[in-house]
Amino acid sequence: MMGNNMFRRSAMVTAVLTLHLRRAAMMPAAAGGTAVQARPLPGRVRRVRERLAAYVALMKPSIILLLLITTYAAMWVAAGGPPPPAVTLWTLVGGTLSSGAANAINMWYDRDIDAVMRRTRRRPLPAGVLSPRQALWFGVVAGTLSFIGMGVAVNWLAAGLSLSGLLFYVFIYTMWLKRSTPQNIVIGGAAGAVPPLVGWAAITGQISWVPVLMFLIVFLWTPPHFWALALFRTEDYRGAGVPMLPVVRGVRQTKWYIFGYAVLTVISTLALYPLGVVGKGYLAAAALAGGYLLRTTVALLRDRSPEQRSAHRVFGYSILYLAVVFVAMMADTVPA
Repeated sequence: MMGNNMFRRSAMVTAVLTLHLRRAAMMPAAAGGTAVQARPLPGRVRRVRERLAAYVALMKPSIILLLLITTYAAMWVAAGGPPPPAVTLWTLVGGTLSSGAANAINMWYDRDIDAVMRRTRRRPLPAGVLSPRQALWFGVVAGTLSFIGMGVAVNWLAAGLSLSGLLFYVFIYTMWLKRSTPQNIVIGGAAGAVPPLVGWAAITGQISWVPVLMFLIVFLWTPPHFWALALFRTEDYRGAGVPMLPVVRGVRQTKWYIFGYAVLTVISTLALYPLGVVGKGYLAAAALAGGYLLRTTVALLRDRSPEQRSAHRVFGYSILYLAVVFVAMMADTVPA
């Protein structure tokens, strides 16, 4: 009996102390003490993190990474080996800001489309994390810093080329071609092909046939890469009113276009060898990687499933393919 009473008293004391501590945590301390608030800091931290993550998302970092690989590979080939660290740093930082600015302004302009498409409706603007004004200013400031910084720290040719890619992507692709023609990604792909020109100019201060061929490789690679994405996102693009090739010309014709551009892409990668800047190791790597790219596009031609599973494979492998080709350039560069 005594044990039960002791247990009840202990329980009551514990309950009273717990209630007292909870109330104390919600009330300011006495004069001279420190006020204790009800978890405002985690909320603020969470909002700051969400805002920072939204600005990063505006830049589309996964796309920027591939562009930086092509930039750095061109720098490596131009230098005949590892490029100077300072030039490398400023060129890659400038390229990141320029590409990020182009992507941010693209999201600002396309916010109406992004809100409709399932693939993009969680982006910062449709989700309401950032305002259109914030996105636009972020893009303008990042683009300006990129141009000035690269011009001062590297050279003005590289800065001008980088700026031209940004402006082409914003005004020619985003504001004109994307909503007006099924060839939008063909012409618009020129913007994403500029980074090798920037990398080469950063090292040499000029342009030659070698970076032009690198430009051509990325330019020809872009349509099959994005058309593969459009194949399994056709209804998304149709609902948003974007005239992507599968929407306008149909699935079958799009697959043949993908195959044709894949063939041209592989040929362009092999054409780099006769220029004497890469060796036979690169030639073998480009041939093997290109052979598998063609294999995936042939499988896409044969695919009759409504899910377009082969289109997923072409899209995914095309990213790896471009990275492999440009890394192979670095691995087998012929010293100048």
